[in-house]
Amino acid sequence: MSLFDWFADRRKAAPVVRVNQESDEGDGLWSKCPECGLVTYRKDLQANASVCKGCGYHHRIDSEERIRLLADEGSFEPLDTELAPTDPLAFKDRRHYADRLRDSQRSTGLRDAVVTGLCHLDGHPLALGVMDFRFMGGSMGSVVGEKLTRLIEKATDRQLPVLIVCASGGARMQEGMLSLMQMAKISGALERHRRAELLYIPLLTHPTTGGVTASFAMLGDLILAEPKALIGFAGRRVIEQTLREKLPDGFQTAEYLQDHGFVDTIVPRPQLRSTLASLLRLHAPKTCLSLS
Repeated sequence: MSLFDWFADRRKAAPVVRVNQESDEGDGLWSKCPECGLVTYRKDLQANASVCKGCGYHHRIDSEERIRLLADEGSFEPLDTELAPTDPLAFKDRRHYADRLRDSQRSTGLRDAVVTGLCHLDGHPLALGVMDFRFMGGSMGSVVGEKLTRLIEKATDRQLPVLIVCASGGARMQEGMLSLMQMAKISGALERHRRAELLYIPLLTHPTTGGVTASFAMLGDLILAEPKALIGFAGRRVIEQTLREKLPDGFQTAEYLQDHGFVDTIVPRPQLRSTLASLLRLHAPKTCLSLS
């Protein structure tokens, strides 16, 4: 029996617990905070950047909402929308990789786990990449790597700052070494961007892990994070079993990483746009070409 089959049998044997979704979500107009239990009208929650007014819990948001929060209205111009993933290794675990891709594309309306483009933020030109965790856990495959590399290279060409919103479980195992190669490719593009004395800001959101953390998420001139975001490389249990010691509470949270110098500052989402606008204004190059 394979490991996958063993887990499948365990799931079948486990008792099914049904949750009354209606009590939590009502008729779809309301949202219940998983942290404090506060029930909020969805439009009010979205008006507060999907942050709970009761406890400050940051609900996960998709790439479309993230772009709406950051980019000036009507300014976002998507790039490389035609790029789509293939299945170069004909990979199969319990399902074919090609089937997983089709399902993710159908459910999210995206071709892959990142949206890239040029925009303005409070009037400042910006190259923006936004990872979307809904698409296979925001995993980094060949298309994610290629789109981010092209974005950074275009930003270097046009003397633009780069902002990448990270939300990922890491490299996409279904693409094997081809996925891991993206770490070096993106990092190389960022080094050329740095040599051009241009600003790069990664924003680490919940979760940012694996190969993304091990590459472009930690290469910023200024590294920002959202409150209580999970940030790390390997999982807590793996690290504890490897080191054979107990890790401290709050390990791999944005707050812990800030205390230990890995994150420059933590910015609550409602304050993010104004904070980024200030940083872009302070670090604007003397000559910045337009988006066109």
